[in-house]
Amino acid sequence: MKYLLVVFLSLFLVSFNLKKDYRSLFNGKDLTGWTVHGTEKWYVENGELVCESGPDKQYGYLSTDKAYKNFILDVKFKLEANGNSGVFIRSGIEGTKISGWQVEVAPKGNSTGGIYESYGRGWLTKPAVKDEEHLKPDDWNHMRIRVENDKVTTWLNDHKMVEITDQKIGGGNGFIALQIHDGGGIKVRWKDILIKELKD
Repeated sequence: MKYLLVVFLSLFLVSFNLKKDYRSLFNGKDLTGWTVHGTEKWYVENGELVCESGPDKQYGYLSTDKAYKNFILDVKFKLEANGNSGVFIRSGIEGTKISGWQVEVAPKGNSTGGIYESYGRGWLTKPAVKDEEHLKPDDWNHMRIRVENDKVTTWLNDHKMVEITDQKIGGGNGFIALQIHDGGGIKVRWKDILIKELKD
């Protein structure tokens, strides 16, 4: 019994230490710390952040008010309807024309975890088809994104999806943003948005 208690406490302390340098980007109540771009819907429901297509059925973004260079981002998402979305890193925006790099979030077959350069080179890297089987289409998924200098690594449900080293990404700087794709009929839920900033 004592052995099990020691093991439990050790695991708890390890977990606590791993998370102690993280802070939340979403307070579970409102959009404080974020800016909406476009006419698509962004709102809080039951402590979750929801993005949903609006009547204009255009691209929409929710960006952090602060820029982040080097960091580890943990986020949970749940796809509803056609959940075509994404997480942008080191990005900037004019109207709804965003520049930067997107880590894809989408239904199976659409390269979730891959990295796409918006208004630039397009797809930089995609996960293997077999790796997309780690996506849970009807449940919460955990994504981790590590951005450090010119290297980006992504994980989906604790499974490594892609890793890329790119000089252009290394020179980038800007906010983190969540995306809703154009076309309408899209809804995605987000929660537990945590960030750990890394030294430059």
